[in-house]
Amino acid sequence: MSQNPIAETIASLMPRAKQELTELVAFQSVADWAQFPKSESEAAANWVADALRVEGFQDVALLDTPDGTQSVYGFLPGPEGAPTVLLYAHYDVQPPLDDAAWTSPAFELTERDGRWYGRGSADCKGGFIMHLLALRALKANGGVPVSVKVIVEGSEEQGTGGLQQYAEAHPELLAADTIVIGDAGNFRLGLPTVTATLRGMCLVKVKIDTLGGNLHSGMFGGAAPDALAALIRVLDSLRAADGSTTVDGLASDEVWDGLQYPEADFRADAKVLDGVELIGEGTIADRLWARPAVTVLGIDCPPVVGATPSVHASAGALISLRVPPGVDTAAAVKLLQAHLEAHTPWKARLELEVVGQGQPFQADTDSPAYASMRTALEAAYPGQEMQISGMGGSIPLCNTLTSLYPEAEMLLIGLSEPEAQIHAVNESVSPQELERLSVAEALFLVNYAESKRA
Repeated sequence: MSQNPIAETIASLMPRAKQELTELVAFQSVADWAQFPKSESEAAANWVADALRVEGFQDVALLDTPDGTQSVYGFLPGPEGAPTVLLYAHYDVQPPLDDAAWTSPAFELTERDGRWYGRGSADCKGGFIMHLLALRALKANGGVPVSVKVIVEGSEEQGTGGLQQYAEAHPELLAADTIVIGDAGNFRLGLPTVTATLRGMCLVKVKIDTLGGNLHSGMFGGAAPDALAALIRVLDSLRAADGSTTVDGLASDEVWDGLQYPEADFRADAKVLDGVELIGEGTIADRLWARPAVTVLGIDCPPVVGATPSVHASAGALISLRVPPGVDTAAAVKLLQAHLEAHTPWKARLELEVVGQGQPFQADTDSPAYASMRTALEAAYPGQEMQISGMGGSIPLCNTLTSLYPEAEMLLIGLSEPEAQIHAVNESVSPQELERLSVAEALFLVNYAESKRA
């Protein structure tokens, strides 16, 4: 990295950043009280609020959102007439999954092979630390040239929409000229990338009932309708033979025209086992960024250990459907529900519950903020040109902010490059990536302020 005062300051702050990320990762802030204590999320929210107060933020508040979680807000005034930039991150995390599969404890930040491991290190507690580093570097080198609002969400991973609902009820709170979402990532480690599109998402719970209770499979199997078998039929109907998503009436032939994702790189990033085929057709970018994708997230049925010879009376599943830009999520949900109803065999009883949804997002990449970010990223990553990519994941808040503030420019950056393995075991963050992106964000704020004065 070419040395400049901002870069030098951030380099000197990295030991402090590691300590702070260690403290923040230690909170088991999974926003699902059936799995983790609510007190863990509340403690993480208070930690974030205290960090903002130390940096001189005003109006710091814990916002009680309608889904029962807390988002943290703060405002740092800038020079008179300066534009306002909203910085976003979230402190809630995915559950650790299989604790035994972690090489080091999920909630203990551990340095190994040049990376920092821990749940939330990249997604997205590290994103909040990135914001802090950028602001500290600016304060140490002449001051922050813009007014800054920070919002740190408490339930992004659950998709329950608390912050979206709160923002809609308080539309003045997050108003800004530009919004930087710190919850994306570079396409490849060391390749500066801004994410321009996000798929939307819906979560649907499915429950199938066929009998008044389980039956002996020897006495009744062969005639009694098995709810688990019915569920398997329904779930299988959501994929074609090649694995492509097939929801009746939902288009799945869109094409991605931008940055491409080589298949060999994808196989390595996804850790696909040797000899196992990829699913779907079209380019990898088509499949990830331009087309819908269904995933069965979980199934309620007896485990193999302890299973009895029974015909099952009930079975359930949680289904995720990702929808690309240009598709209305609410319309996709209706198509998914109609598909599930049409493909339920034997007139079994079907119950459906939509438990979360968010719209897809597409940014305006020709905006002045993008030009400021391009200059900043290319300064922080010497010799590299900024890339624009899509992301298959969802950040429902983006569309809420776009609808509330249609004139605001929005950029998505972050620490979730492929090696970070977000949502998986052994999630990690590259400290070099944290350092460079913090430099880029600080330089962006300088560039953006200057562009507004010009």
